[in-house]
Amino acid sequence: MKAKTQKTNLLREAAEWRLISLMFECPVGDWQQNVKNLADETDEAQLKTAAEFAKVEASEGLYHSIFGPGGPAPAREVSYRSWVQPGYLLSELSAFYKAFSYQPNLQESPDHIAVETGFMAYLKLKQAFANECGDKENVEITAKAAKTFNDEHLAKFTEQITKSLASSDIEYLALASAALLKRVGKDKDKKIRQILPILGDSEDSFFECGEI
Repeated sequence: MKAKTQKTNLLREAAEWRLISLMFECPVGDWQQNVKNLADETDEAQLKTAAEFAKVEASEGLYHSIFGPGGPAPAREVSYRSWVQPGYLLSELSAFYKAFSYQPNLQESPDHIAVETGFMAYLKLKQAFANECGDKENVEITAKAAKTFNDEHLAKFTEQITKSLASSDIEYLALASAALLKRVGKDKDKKIRQILPILGDSEDSFFECGEI
């Protein structure tokens, strides 16, 4: 009974991580239908509401204006980690993905937020599979990898991108990033470059063109 409950929880977590990942992808093709399908797999009100807003808000043009080159909310981890060599960061991420045979079906850099959150969804699925097979060793290995990846990569920029999107009028992205931050948590070492919000109330506020 316990194993079955754990499997159900892992599959639910995988679906929620995948939905969050999808929210940060360019909304083209079957994107809307995929969002709907995944939203049906969660009971979390925040994600369901995000999916509803995505129906009317999401567009390719909006996506590129926010996350594209010079946009106010860079989607790549390297944009928030100026003290880390980009080549080293990308190599480290690629090694992580290769170790778990993760091959994202996205034409994005390995440090793009949609790729990284997609990897977390993938790890949850691998955990669920190992759990179903009674492979306790791989359950533990995958769980440890997920925590390490979360702390060493996603936590380094999730809080800042969430702050940027929270200041915008784009509800589906604000909600999706808030749901992501709830899972990732704040960075413990605080070495984060400050990124200005998309929209500000102060007369002195302005956009910062982050590197992409």
